[in-house]
Parts: sequence; structure tokens; C-alpha cells
Amino acid sequence: MDQATLNKLLTVGVQNGASDIHFRPGDPPIYRVNGVLRPLKMEKLHPDHTKQVALHIISDPLTKTQVDSLQEYDTSYGLPGVARFRVNIYRQRGTLACILRIIPDEIPTIDGLGLPQVLKTIAANDRGLVLVTGATGSGKSSTLAAMIDQINRTENLHILTIEDPVEFIYKNIKSSISQREIGPDTENFAIALRAALRQDPDVILVGEMRDTETIDIALKASETGHLVLSTVHTTDASRTINRLISVFPAEEQSMVRMRLADSLKATISQRLLPKADGKGRTVALEIMVQTKSVEQYIREDRANELKDVIEKGRDMFGMQSFDQHLSYLYKQGEISLETAQSAATNPADFQRALEFE
Repeated sequence: MDQATLNKLLTVGVQNGASDIHFRPGDPPIYRVNGVLRPLKMEKLHPDHTKQVALHIISDPLTKTQVDSLQEYDTSYGLPGVARFRVNIYRQRGTLACILRIIPDEIPTIDGLGLPQVLKTIAANDRGLVLVTGATGSGKSSTLAAMIDQINRTENLHILTIEDPVEFIYKNIKSSISQREIGPDTENFAIALRAALRQDPDVILVGEMRDTETIDIALKASETGHLVLSTVHTTDASRTINRLISVFPAEEQSMVRMRLADSLKATISQRLLPKADGKGRTVALEIMVQTKSVEQYIREDRANELKDVIEKGRDMFGMQSFDQHLSYLYKQGEISLETAQSAATNPADFQRALEFE
């Protein structure tokens, strides 16, 4: 497959609303549109085709020479005026496959994504830890980018991002933005985050909190006057808190719990759900923001009880549980009752709550 054909397939994928594009031997190219895999009506790819795709995408000369021994490799690829792509190249059954996640050229905004206005308040924090959580493909990167955009438009700050790979390319508006990529610019998240504290940042975006060391340094950064934004692969606030604490040794967990109670400014957990009209997907959000009650529940190891605190904090603090947002989306006609019930924390309780409203 020549580069012109590859670029055409990527361009058509972007134009047709694909989120991901798959190149795998034995299948034609596949677009994922609204969460559904859609194979193209083309000939099946051979191992030579996918190797050519990998060679077109890989920019590092040394890695190109090692392509026959490559097992997995993360990188990015850009088509000016079309989109950028987050790429994973991996070996399966002895052959190379490539998966490209589409990153729009345009930086998303909080209003453009239809996200609640409380996210602007969360982005205005001058210190602390803000976590966007959810499964792979739930839109975490877009939400983080929208929050960085909000800061960039409203504050004169130094924003430092540490990503694997760099996704959205920001232009300075009011803020000055440095973007570092794992591999070309730095060895790993922990090393980059430790170095970041010497690079005079006001805001630090860490692509993912994957290990004890990264989480510990992120907490230190948030404790020393920086706003730290990151992602965790968890489904809600209580699981996020418990996950972060659980990665530490048992003897350190009570101290980490205290630190988290002080530093955690907000969690934004999200799921993408099919729209009622079948045209695309909409995001359902649980939003928890730091209050005295939230701090107390985290300190007392009662994270599993936070749903009640979140629901009661809706009017005063802009918090919302998944079930509250599902109810709103259903009443607005955005999602069907079946979709709302299947995504609810407890479908029977959700149905009863709808009847009483």
C-alpha cells in the first residue's frame, strides 16, 4: 500500500466520522464509527500491506530498520488539514497490525462538546489534582483538551503536557504551552513529571497515571501549588479513589488517603452512549468536586458512599451522579429509556426514581 492510498483511507475515515481505523492482515481496512466496526468493501490486506502502512507511519529512522522485529510501538501520524492520529503498531500471529485513533485538528472546547459549565470552574483551580476517568474510547482526551483550551483562553500560565504520544497540538493564546512526548522527548511519565517541577509550570497535564511513582509525584506536584490534570481507567469517583490508594503498599495507604482528600479537586467520569435517533453518541458524566463532605468521606475510607454526597451536591456545587445525568439525557430525548436503564447504576432504582420525579 503506497502512502497516497493510506492517506486517502485516513481522510475518508475522518470525513465519515470514524474514531479508529484498523489495518490488520486477513481483513480489509476497518473504520470504527459510533462504536461499531465497519469493514470497507476492499480486498483483504496481506502482511506486506500492513508492513508498508507501518513504515509509512514510523518517522524514526532507527525504528524503521527494526520493523521486522517490532512487537509493539506507540507513535503519532499527522495529515495537515485533516487530522492527527494516535497510532499503535503491534505484532499478531507473526505479522504487523496498525490501529490509528483519530485526533481532530481542531481543539475541542467545553461548550463545543456540550459539557457542563462546572468544568470551567474546575479548570480555574490554581492547584490540586483533577482526574478525568472512563474506559478506553470514552472521550477522556477530548475532555482534557477542552479544559486545557479553557485555561489557555483565560489564564496567563505555563502549561506543560506529558503525553504518550502527543495528541492535540495547542497554540499559545494567553498561556505558554510546552508539550513533551514519551520516547522522543523524555523516557517515561515519572521521569518527565519529576523534571516538570523544575520547569516552572503552573499547570501539568499527565497523559495517564499508570504506576505508584507517577501517582506519588503527581500528588506532590498538586500539593506544592500546581494544577495537575490526568486520566485514570476507572468508571466513577469511588473506584478512582480506591484505585489510586490501592497501588501503594498497605502501610502507606492511610497517608495517601489523607493526601488525596486534601489534593483531589474533582473527578469527571464519563461513558459514551448511543443517541436515541441512532445518529452518533452522547456523553454521560459523573462529576464530583471537592467539598468538606467529600474530603471527610475520603479521609474516613468511605469512598464507596460518595454517590449520595454527589447527588446532594448537584444544585450548590454542580456535582451530578451518572443516574442523575442519565435521567436528564432521557428527559431531553438524547437517549432512549432502554439505554438509560442499561447504563444506570441500579436499573430498578433508576426506574423508580423516574416515576417519582
